[in-house]
Amino acid sequence: MRVKRSEPVLVHAAAAAAADEEEYYYLSNLDQNVAVLMKTVHVFRPSGGSDDAATVVMAALGRVLVHYYPFEGSLVVSADDGRLSVRNDRRGVPFVVADADCELEEIGDVVKAPDAAVQAQLVFVVRGSNSEEKAPLLTVQLTRFRCGGFVLGLAMNHCLADGVAAAEFLRSWAETARGVPLSAPPFLDRTVLRARTSPTVAFPHEEFAEMEDVSGLADLRDEPRVHRAFTIDAARIARLKREAAARSTFVALTAFVWRATARAMRMRPEQRSRLMFAVDVRRRVDPPLPRGFCGNAVVFACCVSAAGDLLAGPVSEAARSVQDAIGRTDDAFVRSAIDHIEVARARAPSMTATTLVTAWNRLGFDTADFGWGEAAQCGPAEVPRGEVVMFMRDARDGSMVVLLGLPQSCMEAFQDMVHLL
Repeated sequence: MRVKRSEPVLVHAAAAAAADEEEYYYLSNLDQNVAVLMKTVHVFRPSGGSDDAATVVMAALGRVLVHYYPFEGSLVVSADDGRLSVRNDRRGVPFVVADADCELEEIGDVVKAPDAAVQAQLVFVVRGSNSEEKAPLLTVQLTRFRCGGFVLGLAMNHCLADGVAAAEFLRSWAETARGVPLSAPPFLDRTVLRARTSPTVAFPHEEFAEMEDVSGLADLRDEPRVHRAFTIDAARIARLKREAAARSTFVALTAFVWRATARAMRMRPEQRSRLMFAVDVRRRVDPPLPRGFCGNAVVFACCVSAAGDLLAGPVSEAARSVQDAIGRTDDAFVRSAIDHIEVARARAPSMTATTLVTAWNRLGFDTADFGWGEAAQCGPAEVPRGEVVMFMRDARDGSMVVLLGLPQSCMEAFQDMVHLL
């Protein structure tokens, strides 16, 4: 596939933003550690419509930015304390229209068989920005295919939104394109997640701790890293849930992946193995966050076990640990995590002996309809970094897709455990 890109056009809000817009937009402690690009692709099949997708989608972006005005600002770092905030300078959102020399069917399956080389051509990233301050917070590329379908590729700075908020932005944008009112107008005030006046850290917060490497895991970094997507059909998911004594697919699959990665990485019995996964806290804090909250509203639940104990026990024991970690994520834990970041100036720890699970299947990216129907496929536009494991669901058959990268010598062992399911 070859893609020819046009020159970027800067899209600005079509009207003035809210009257209370300030020069700097506050980012909470939960936004501070995730200033990385979140790249996604959204595949829309041809539907016979006569409107030009690029014109409609670009115009709708200008209108929806009135509600999401920070998205066209720029990221700045405070010289005093290193905190991130958004300068509301209305730099605009770079929008690129591109044309592919093939039909949609030729790009393959972005969920079950993602091709990094193809996906890199579907997302526009501004190159040469040597600081966070110069990089756009959002870029858009709409690629038209010969069949009449198109792919919308986004590169969004994660500090703007977590997965839920990013999906809501996409739906709001799509609703704007169709000329209907926003079903969930954004709530932009992130000070509701500000640290308490007297910060109180009431939990250990092992999600920020450094894990000691007693298994020679650092030596594996010199190996080539292999990325693969494993499809687990509905029948095997049901069997795994029974073995894990779990009602939730997420709990059962996360418990399996934690044990499988520990075994594949050949962790010594005394190695402390950590599992982390994001928990949406919108309904877990007291009071709950307002509907449409736009920002990062996730904390990392954490399970830690000696690898020997983890692998000697059944998958149901690991599943209980996962479920317990979810249950502990209440208002007290969330406020403690926010205060811990405030007090310790905690940044993301190293990922030694850690498996980090992120569930894309729960976000709702596939429900956005710009006028050509909902996306036929959507997913991340890059392979997982480091120890990240991504879960996605194939809506066509109900299967789950597990996408991860491992050192070459470890991937075969992981693959063998998947095949035993």
